[in-house]
Amino acid sequence: MLKTTFLVALFLAVAVVGGGASVWYALDAQEGVGAVTIGSWTAFPEIGTPDADPYSRARIAREGVLTLGRAEGLAFIAQRDSRGDILRRNCVYRIEGSVPPARFWTLYAADANLSALKAKNGRPSALHSYEVLHRPRNKLIILAGRHPEPGNWLPLQGSGDMFLVLTLYDTTIASSTGIADVELPAITKSGCDA
Repeated sequence: MLKTTFLVALFLAVAVVGGGASVWYALDAQEGVGAVTIGSWTAFPEIGTPDADPYSRARIAREGVLTLGRAEGLAFIAQRDSRGDILRRNCVYRIEGSVPPARFWTLYAADANLSALKAKNGRPSALHSYEVLHRPRNKLIILAGRHPEPGNWLPLQGSGDMFLVLTLYDTTIASSTGIADVELPAITKSGCDA
């Protein structure tokens, strides 16, 4: 009797801990159910709609964030560079390419909670579409790193992993069916501080 009770308790503990850990992993993963990945960038196009999957709804509830509806915009998150390496705050990244059509867009570096990293010396911690310098054919080059760079520079500070968040506001791609055909900027590592 005692042996049976112990085995039942053990199996229940394994089930509860294993189930909780798998749900925690699914909610923390930037890839997964409902995700659309384009190069290094991942988005959840259904996250702010009634059609959102249960994991997206649970992620919203756990983090307490306000999401953009389909007509309002779409956020793309990059956790890795074009080679597949994790983005680090002590490295310099070249973000190069074109941004899909949008009335307005922002780009910022974020921590694990997707909160914007604070820049030092009162500098803005994000770039937006009205302030960046464009190249011919609407291409742009943004350098993200600790040290000032000429042109478009996104300041970074601190150490550890980071995310890049590109949010497109009032964009046509959020409501179109061809979201996977969109071209997003490539993220290339230029070097790292020691």
